[in-house]
Amino acid sequence: MAEVIQERVEDRLPELQQLERTGLFSHAEIKAIIRKALELEYRIQRRSLLKDDFIRYVQYEIHLLDLIEKRRARVGYTFKKDEIEDPIIHRIQSVFRRASIKWKDDVRLWLSFIAFCRKWASNVHLSKIFSSLLAFHSNKPGLWILAAKWELEDRFSSESARQLFLRALRFHPRCPKLYEEYFRMELMHAEKLRKEKQEFEKANMDVGNLEHAEEILTGELARIIYKNSTSVIKSAKFHVSLLSIARLFDFAKDLQREIYNDLKALHADDPVTWDYVARQELVIESQPVEELPATKQAKAKEVGRREERCCAVYEEAVKTVPTEAMWKCYMNFCMERFTKKTSSRLLRKKSKLLLHRQLLKESLEVADAGVKLFKKSVEMWQVKLEALITSESHEMSKGFEQAFEYLKPQICLPLWLTWAQWSEDAGKQEETEAIYKRAIFGLPGADSVPVKEMYLNWAYRSGGYKKARDVFKSLQENRPFSVDFFRKMIQFEKEQVSVLSVHFSLGKWISTYSSMAAFCCLRSSHHNTVSFLVLFFQPLFHRCDFRNGSQAKKKRNLS
Repeated sequence: MAEVIQERVEDRLPELQQLERTGLFSHAEIKAIIRKALELEYRIQRRSLLKDDFIRYVQYEIHLLDLIEKRRARVGYTFKKDEIEDPIIHRIQSVFRRASIKWKDDVRLWLSFIAFCRKWASNVHLSKIFSSLLAFHSNKPGLWILAAKWELEDRFSSESARQLFLRALRFHPRCPKLYEEYFRMELMHAEKLRKEKQEFEKANMDVGNLEHAEEILTGELARIIYKNSTSVIKSAKFHVSLLSIARLFDFAKDLQREIYNDLKALHADDPVTWDYVARQELVIESQPVEELPATKQAKAKEVGRREERCCAVYEEAVKTVPTEAMWKCYMNFCMERFTKKTSSRLLRKKSKLLLHRQLLKESLEVADAGVKLFKKSVEMWQVKLEALITSESHEMSKGFEQAFEYLKPQICLPLWLTWAQWSEDAGKQEETEAIYKRAIFGLPGADSVPVKEMYLNWAYRSGGYKKARDVFKSLQENRPFSVDFFRKMIQFEKEQVSVLSVHFSLGKWISTYSSMAAFCCLRSSHHNTVSFLVLFFQPLFHRCDFRNGSQAKKKRNLS
């Protein structure tokens, strides 16, 4: 063994002498290299071989190559590469070859060998390495794809890549990844031929026998692969992957349309199909190309319109395919758009979806993030408050108060109604009445009318007729009112025995709505014509008596 090691070290002397002669390494460095080489050679020549020893040997030699390259760049010396680098490269290849045969099941070792050869060696060595690798590991589709990709991109041999894919499909006839890459390779090949043809036409060159059939240039081979693969692999996800690959090539519009129509026809009930169709709305432009928005605000509106179309498709999808997978696709889409911070509508959608899935904590987190981004959006605040109500949080009142700080009073009606309804459902009568009173005085003008109606209804439900009458009297001078407000009170009093109470409400209504519309409404609510007329004209007689009395009083004062 010592003689073999000594011989291998002596084989290094010519390159080491060149390194010292050219000034790339000093004499001391050369002696250090020889000592390290002796140590490494002893390790890989002993009987009990270890894989780590071979890896250390290769790593040391590769580091030496990198150091030589850096020294050359620093000194500016580019000669004698065949006498310095080539022997080192051949030695590394020999060690790699021994290790890969000894431990042929180690794929990482083979891939390291391939990576080294792609950087330092020739294509001839790589071709042999791939052949040996595929002979040992024919059961791994990724290695077949790696070999075919190298043939196509490094050696520019589409025929060799095609043969590798066909061989791989014999071993793996139902592997989706192999079909996808084979499909991509044929489209890339067709695109390459089309570009070559365009360059030849620009140069007015006679291509002669280099002319290719029109079917190949339009991607007919890729269409054949698509048909064969979808007959074997009947999956919406696989269909979508082929369509995504086809969309990368502009010349394959007909193929894209065919795959898209087949996807909707064959997998109409699959969530993957709906998810893909919805997401396509993001890339479909709602305006012609020449009318596309230029300003940031216009672009944001355009993105908002696209997101609205996506949500519309998802809404239809969850109704057509109401499965957990479909809801998950919808939620993932909302979360992706949320990270882009495009619109409050998607945040509201995301929070509601999480509530629907009983994910209360996550829904509240999304709602909190939404109100921080869109503090002036009453819809966003309402979603947050709904999340607080559903989660039975103790910070409900604090949440409503925060909302009223940021929002204008004229848009706060939905929040007041939500707060009052929550307080009533919680059985807090005093707090509910306080909320109604605050809402009536806090909302401007006609916005308070719905609150008054709800206040009157609540009073009747919680305290009966007496409570409702007290509320009615307290609100008499707090205009405006609605016809329904008085109609409700009339209905409450009708349920009582006393007819005078009904007359009181009707009289107040007539004094407020002294018009023909009120007259007709009163007529429809009273079945007895005589009593109705007496009731209708009673306030008028009262006014006349009041006026006559006041005039007589004035005359007495004058006299």
